[in-house]
Amino acid sequence: MKTIAFYGSSLLSAYWNGAATYYRGMLRALAARGYDITFYEPDVYDRQANRDIDPPDWCRVVVYDGTVEALEKVAAEAAGYDIVVKASGVGFEDDLLLARVMAAARPNALRIFWDVDAPATLAELRAAPDHPMRALLPDLDMVLTYGGGNPVIAAYRELGAKDCVPVYNALDPETHHPVDPDPRFSCDLAFLGNRLPDRDARVAEFFLRPARLAPEQSFLIGGSGWGDVEMPGNIRKLGHVRTADHNALNVTPRMVLNVARDSMAVNGFSPATRVFEAAGAGACLITDFWEGIDLFLKPDEEVLVARDGQDVAQLLAEVSPDRAAQIGRNALARVLADHTYSNRAEQADALFCAHARRMEAAE
Repeated sequence: MKTIAFYGSSLLSAYWNGAATYYRGMLRALAARGYDITFYEPDVYDRQANRDIDPPDWCRVVVYDGTVEALEKVAAEAAGYDIVVKASGVGFEDDLLLARVMAAARPNALRIFWDVDAPATLAELRAAPDHPMRALLPDLDMVLTYGGGNPVIAAYRELGAKDCVPVYNALDPETHHPVDPDPRFSCDLAFLGNRLPDRDARVAEFFLRPARLAPEQSFLIGGSGWGDVEMPGNIRKLGHVRTADHNALNVTPRMVLNVARDSMAVNGFSPATRVFEAAGAGACLITDFWEGIDLFLKPDEEVLVARDGQDVAQLLAEVSPDRAAQIGRNALARVLADHTYSNRAEQADALFCAHARRMEAAE
């Protein structure tokens, strides 16, 4: 089983698309293991006007119009692949796309729902007993998620999924790595993330509050959607930050901040892509607390953990540049050893091969 049709939000653009880094890392690593991959993405939300990579040589990319007619056409192409993947959060007619893609897949194809925001998806399913996806789940071969741990596994199985396996975010060392500092990003604490309704309150607590508590410290915020948000004068707004600048944005500040979305913080075991991007660049990362952090990075040695904005302000006051640099070096060593996309692709490949063996045995 070596051909994959992957229907996702966007491989080419990270604009309003936090899953881009995950897609790129996972699929490039799978391609290195011999998989022939086609990524299907809709032309919506101005993503194609804000591409940050060209179509790569390790994956064929098909961009289709945001219309039902175009969706039907690309969904029918699923019939030509060994593995058919529909990701969550594609952004255009997600339920229809899942139904059409899986209906088109060959009977012996491996059919996967790959959830890049499992806590949010599960909340939606729990709130809607008649949700179309509930009827489709039992017919899929597996659900893969990029986080969630045992709570997400149990929840998906309760909803009828045959199997659910977390394939966590990770580091692509070719994309995220240490670089020289860039004066544009010089500050004490930087946060990079698009503005989202289910993260606003946590950003206010873990980023805006420390800025008010520490007026002598300098802060940067990058990402879309923050332009009209009132902030203290010691915060500079960067707007959308190109992927090509992420390494410098991670390396240059004394420390960088990760703030989980509400559902991921409550569920736990959901490290954001940001965690591995920052660690891969050798940054000293402060993360808001969520259950399971120690599975990925060791608190106080490889990552700093804050339970509220006061903790963030205290860390800014206490952590010297030398200690911050050492934590960054420790984090880099850890993710290179245990948390690369090569590690995750090995896991996914094993899952795919095990399914193929089961199919052969059943014939």
